[in-house]
Amino acid sequence: MPLRKIIIDTDPGQDDAVAILLALASPDEIEVLGITAVAGNVPLALTQKNARMVCELAGRPDMRVFAGCDAPLRRKLITAEHVHGKTGLDGPTLPDPTMPLCDGHAVDFLVDTLRTEPAGSVTLCALGPLTNIATALQKAPDIAPRIAQIVLMGGAYFEVGNITPTAEFNIYVDPEAAEQVFACGAPLTVMPLDVTHKALVTAERNAAIRALGTPAGLAVAQMTDFFERFDREKYGSDGAPLHDPCVTAWLIRPDLFAGRHINVEIETASDLTLGMTVADWWRVSGRAPNATFMGDLDADGFFALLTERLGRL
Repeated sequence: MPLRKIIIDTDPGQDDAVAILLALASPDEIEVLGITAVAGNVPLALTQKNARMVCELAGRPDMRVFAGCDAPLRRKLITAEHVHGKTGLDGPTLPDPTMPLCDGHAVDFLVDTLRTEPAGSVTLCALGPLTNIATALQKAPDIAPRIAQIVLMGGAYFEVGNITPTAEFNIYVDPEAAEQVFACGAPLTVMPLDVTHKALVTAERNAAIRALGTPAGLAVAQMTDFFERFDREKYGSDGAPLHDPCVTAWLIRPDLFAGRHINVEIETASDLTLGMTVADWWRVSGRAPNATFMGDLDADGFFALLTERLGRL
């Protein structure tokens, strides 16, 4: 598999942190050009800080991290401290980062990188609300055909919503941004709740990560210890779903996933279904497909990959 150049757009978040660690632990498959922080799970002041903390945990204080948009395109920011804790990374005790935040805005970094790198060579990995990417597309429409692919965690179909009855959090926070990204024409691969809810950190799987005995392994185990309490109470599940690492895992092992190339539209007008990903799973609308929407996951293979890679850090 050729080396894939990526930019990680993120709002860490414990599961975002694991996704970043997985990418940084996989240099044979992934070259991370930079990380762009966006407001989402917690406000921007925390997401940009958390991104740098995770880079230092991975032993990569050289990684470029940029702060981006601090609010959705048209709406008031909704955050998820009820899930992730007041810092967004509650669970482990991580030191404040010493690596600096890069000068400049994340949107400018996205635009400049996509214009500078060869067309079709950079994949955008979106782990949070799509505000930064949509803003970049608004500012520089010429970058859309230069994007190799956008791989994102967001949306739901069979699993319906986790923040409203019909909407998944990342899409709901900024549905107008999602609408723009889904219409931009770049190839899209979507990791909805339908697949991420199958990536459950059971007690056995978390024990294997903890047993690595490394700072990264222990921190991830502590993150999921904290994270899982919400999902156990809400869903009655056996553990916490690792949503965002599905994005990184797909880059490394796409064979672990299965889905369909279908049409996906974003609801932006209805108060009842705002942020819904209207996924034409059965291809009944006649609308042209615009996204590969994942629906299944080899969970054992996923956790074997994750544990092995975390062990490298």
